[in-house]
Amino acid sequence: MDIKLLEILVCPLCKGPLVYHKEQQELICKPDRLAYPIRDDIPVMLEDEARKLPADEEV
Repeated sequence: MDIKLLEILVCPLCKGPLVYHKEQQELICKPDRLAYPIRDDIPVMLEDEARKLPADEEV
């Protein structure tokens, strides 16, 4: 994942910052508790594709 791209990407819903989780290949939005997948080094920033984080999963 390109560091410069990570610096400019924001959550499409709340426009907040995202946290990169390399192991899961996801970008996490903490306030919305959504995990956007990264496929073939391309972030999929669609709400329908995002995984909802369970309340017991730490972000």
